[in-house]
Amino acid sequence: MDNIGARGAATSKDASESRCLVPSPSAQSPIARSVVKACVAVSVLHLMTACAARPPVVNETSRRAEALFRQHCNTAGETITRTVKNVEGIFLLKARPEKINYGDQFMMDDPYGRDLGGDAYIGSFLKANHELPQRNRAALTELPAGMATNLTGYDYVEIANLQGGGRSRFTAYIDQPGKRDPSYRFEALRVILQKAPAPDTAPRYGVTYEDISTPEDRAEWIAGSLLKVIDLQTNEVIAKRIGYMIDRGQGSTAGGRSPWLLAASTACPAFPGPHARQANQTVRFVEKVLLPLPIRRSQSRP
Repeated sequence: MDNIGARGAATSKDASESRCLVPSPSAQSPIARSVVKACVAVSVLHLMTACAARPPVVNETSRRAEALFRQHCNTAGETITRTVKNVEGIFLLKARPEKINYGDQFMMDDPYGRDLGGDAYIGSFLKANHELPQRNRAALTELPAGMATNLTGYDYVEIANLQGGGRSRFTAYIDQPGKRDPSYRFEALRVILQKAPAPDTAPRYGVTYEDISTPEDRAEWIAGSLLKVIDLQTNEVIAKRIGYMIDRGQGSTAGGRSPWLLAASTACPAFPGPHARQANQTVRFVEKVLLPLPIRRSQSRP
């Protein structure tokens, strides 16, 4: 259905030598486009971080915002009531939008929880996307934005259809198109995302998120997020993560700033890496709770 990591790659880097491998323009799938957007967002964030290194202006407004943020941080963190082993698939109760909110102050779309968008968000939970870096080491020395090797992923992901009711099940496998098509490099690998009607029995465990910001929070450029893992048979929330972040520039767009991207660098809990990578944050948390079956190479095809 969709593919990523296709016919060639280009790299972009900032002064700190952080790199991002981007699918070529020929990779016109929704997942590839989402990864390109993630790469662009990371590159923009690198540049803005360098430009915004100067200390924020301290005044009454900033002091009030900082106090509110610190108050929220006292309630932030992860709570895991129980874990489940050998989980094959999960139910996504809500998708992530394709569009990135760079600086809409009052759009309640969970900027803290920003992850890969659209089909790429769905694909981030699947094994093939996390097996790919391991399989492609010889040809891929730099990983696409947000792609990590310390994640496992699930065999399938289900999500409710927006139209017509019912559910769809997504699976993925690793393809080597160069074996069939000489326009690809022979060693190139890509992930193919497949969509089919879901069987009658739904996954037991679901994942959802909420924007818990208040108007008061947003007036101070604070965004709040709630991520939950739910046992859908009992409606029990078995794990949750509460997070907040603040734009200490108070929404300034001077020098090309994107307030919500920069806010990710001042978050509790903090995001990993020197540039506060938000991609794959959802699956990172979910895998702490719903332990997936190990990768068996069953997601690969010749």
